[in-house]
Amino acid sequence: MPHKKSITELSAGLAAGEYSSVELTEHYLKRIEKHNDLNCYITVDQEGALQQASQADALIASGEAGALTGVPMAHKDIFMTEGLATTCGSRMLENFVAPYDATVVTKIKQAGMVTLGKANMDEFAMGSSNENSYFGRVLNPWNTATVPGGSSGGSAAAVAAGLAPIATATDTGGSIRQPAALCGLTGMKPTYGRVSRWGMVAFASSLDQAGPMAQSAEDCALLLNAMSGFDEKDSTCMDRPVDDYSATLNDSLKGLRIGLPREYFSEDLDPAMRKVVDDALKVYEGLGAQLIEIDLPNTHLSIPVYYIVAPAECSSNLSRFDGVRYGHRCDDPKDLNDLYSRSRGEGFGAEVTRRIMIGTYALSSGYYDAYYLKAQQLRRLIKEGFERAFEQVDVIMGPTSPDVAFPIGAKADNPVDMYLSDIYTISANLAGLPAMSIPVEQVNQLPAGLQLIGNYWSESRLLNIAHQFQQSTAWHSQKPAGFFEGES
Repeated sequence: MPHKKSITELSAGLAAGEYSSVELTEHYLKRIEKHNDLNCYITVDQEGALQQASQADALIASGEAGALTGVPMAHKDIFMTEGLATTCGSRMLENFVAPYDATVVTKIKQAGMVTLGKANMDEFAMGSSNENSYFGRVLNPWNTATVPGGSSGGSAAAVAAGLAPIATATDTGGSIRQPAALCGLTGMKPTYGRVSRWGMVAFASSLDQAGPMAQSAEDCALLLNAMSGFDEKDSTCMDRPVDDYSATLNDSLKGLRIGLPREYFSEDLDPAMRKVVDDALKVYEGLGAQLIEIDLPNTHLSIPVYYIVAPAECSSNLSRFDGVRYGHRCDDPKDLNDLYSRSRGEGFGAEVTRRIMIGTYALSSGYYDAYYLKAQQLRRLIKEGFERAFEQVDVIMGPTSPDVAFPIGAKADNPVDMYLSDIYTISANLAGLPAMSIPVEQVNQLPAGLQLIGNYWSESRLLNIAHQFQQSTAWHSQKPAGFFEGES
């Protein structure tokens, strides 16, 4: 069963001739067709995938293959992919075919990977449940009556169900880490500026960052190797050397200082979630780490700051979708104002409209200083709080999400309750820090996640910390029932 194997194992099988990339790709395409009721994919590129796989087989035969050559994967449908629909889960871009590749897509193609298709997502990456997609909600393979998390829910559900061995995703306020936690995966948001944002449709430009989602830290390291690096086309991308993220995975954790924010372990934390996090921390103690209580006193500001900054930037970024240049255009507009208002009203869903309205208000004359400027000042305090914490510790840990996967529709009518799903993840985006989620012991037979937050540019160390944990536990290798048993 190739879909049970890690990226390293798949690559070894390709090199040994156990199967070709074409055969491997066909295997995943058949699985996607069989389990398409999960609604993980918006677009499946069968013809293109098989063509890429054939090219990969030629590279393997010539002895020029890399670690990822011939391995299938999925892209979140927020990355421009030349010749394929790039919809961002929105009616606004339902028929938009990208004229070029995002830098991330280009780099992954250069690594020889095979693109299976484009994964479903909350519209324009706005949501924590993947219920906001114009193309329908995504189901969590662990329990199809629950959500997979968002906005990268399609990527998460596809990898969890074995419909792709690995996927790209994006994280603006937790959209890699939260669905990774809810689907029992490993997901990483790198330091802001580590991975190019060029060709990635913008939601909130100062917060968005692309990253990998996979079964293990080892697999994430391989994809992050391919994704990372300076891009002169992206002014937010930092020009600094890229580590080999696989090289230090087996370093010892002896003497590691783990910071436990009191604010993450308050009385509001569900006792069952507290227990599985505590059990995970005991594993780290057994590996030689030291647990240190710390304070992040501005944590409570994260939600209100984020929901001023992100909608303000969303309002600006989405203003380009006006029915004139590209995207959805209403029928028979009476005049220019009617064209704008009806095209945008028809093209955007409820959550996107809500955030555009909030952001426009926050940026409007007379309110900019009171809201947006104040939020940016508080954002600086959050960042400084982390900087002080990292003078005492090497990594910060806590729960990724306050709860496990919740029932579909449970929070649909309460946006504020939905926003609180990201209470532990948002602050890392506001500060621009690298962070990841790894699977821990389940709660009520559903996956739970442990969040690791590192200092700037410490991706190698975070992946090492996660990998050593996964070498000592088996929680990351658990699979959802019904997707792996008795299948070839």
